Amino acid sequence: MALAKLKSDATEARLVGVTLPEGAAWSNAARADALARVRQMGLPTKRDEYWKYTNPSELTAAEAPKAAVFDAGEVPLFDAVDRLKIVFVDGVFDTDASDELTGEGVEIERLADAMAADIHWAKELYGVLETRGQTPVERPLAALNTALATDGVVIRATGKVAKPIHLVYLHKDETSDAVLHNLVKVETGAEVTLLENGPAAARFSGCLEVEVADGGSFHHVRAQGRDHERRTVTHCFARVGAESSFKSFTLTVNGVMTRNECVLEIIGDDAIAHVAGVCVGDGNDFHHDDTVFITHDALNGESRQVFKKVLRNGATGVFQGKILVKEGAQKTDGYQISQSLLLDDDAQFLAKPELEIYADDVACSHGSTSGAIDETALFYLRSRGVPQYDARNLLTLSFMAEALDEIADPSLAEELRDRLEGWLARRS
Repeated sequence: MALAKLKSDATEARLVGVTLPEGAAWSNAARADALARVRQMGLPTKRDEYWKYTNPSELTAAEAPKAAVFDAGEVPLFDAVDRLKIVFVDGVFDTDASDELTGEGVEIERLADAMAADIHWAKELYGVLETRGQTPVERPLAALNTALATDGVVIRATGKVAKPIHLVYLHKDETSDAVLHNLVKVETGAEVTLLENGPAAARFSGCLEVEVADGGSFHHVRAQGRDHERRTVTHCFARVGAESSFKSFTLTVNGVMTRNECVLEIIGDDAIAHVAGVCVGDGNDFHHDDTVFITHDALNGESRQVFKKVLRNGATGVFQGKILVKEGAQKTDGYQISQSLLLDDDAQFLAKPELEIYADDVACSHGSTSGAIDETALFYLRSRGVPQYDARNLLTLSFMAEALDEIADPSLAEELRDRLEGWLARRS
């Protein structure tokens, strides 16, 4: 009873003065339903099972903590890629900085415009996958995003989209509190690549709902912004059809608090769902949490979870991953690995890998390890004239390679690898 009262009080404190955005009747109903679910579930506390390693207080506070704007002085990520660029500044669409929302084989609109239309395909997706993702684990911050989001994009791929769609999230106000919600619908046989990068705001809530129809392919590469003081919570919900493919990779560098949740449903036979990530953290104010839940509910499905974390100077990394194989989901191939490289004795890695299997003809595995740099390998490189810091960086990059290999486009993987190499070199 005490915990329920605590959650109720915290939830109402967060919702004081909140008014829901106005749109068409269906969008108003979706937002009202999401808000009702938030009140019913209550916002998370550290006493919730899936938040015991991460304190959500800064994500649930009524006011966003300030975060200084950070300029890395680098060429913007993915700038050399021929892509369709869509820019948000502190959670607000920037028309002048964005390209035209048109492309071959794809329809793109602002979320605000879609939510104002009386008839729109977004009605069948907005908040729908998020609602499904609340079972068996409640995710109230995702429901809060559905209730409050005022901007984002809705993307409908009808064919093979030649150019990646690139969402750029800029942070310019140290008190900004942004809530963005993006929808992607990949039609039968279609293919699209979505790129995301940038810190977005002082505090950022992002939600992505993806439906991949039979034979479709969705590629997602995300780099979360370099701002040292930002707070971020993101949710990705996806439903994957027969003979289709979903692949998502996230790179995280810097930030005070990052919580990335990914909830995937494989509902069609012979489908593939891969989710991977790399994070590098430096300092005792760095906390990074990956929480993944993949459900197999069809024959011959393949899933991979590959997460690597490099931590030092008191940085904390968290991984919570689950594979659920439902009854009848025979021939499932589920793979999960979470590993951390601790560069000193002050960093820590907390892991909770899970398997729950109700089918008898499956191949599922999970593993989690923590350790320091291999001294034998380090000696081998040093004995061949490689300077100590260069040798450590080479071994660190090698440690992260398995996760980076999950990126389908080699050029994108190489760009992220170069950025990681630069980050390591600056901290040698």
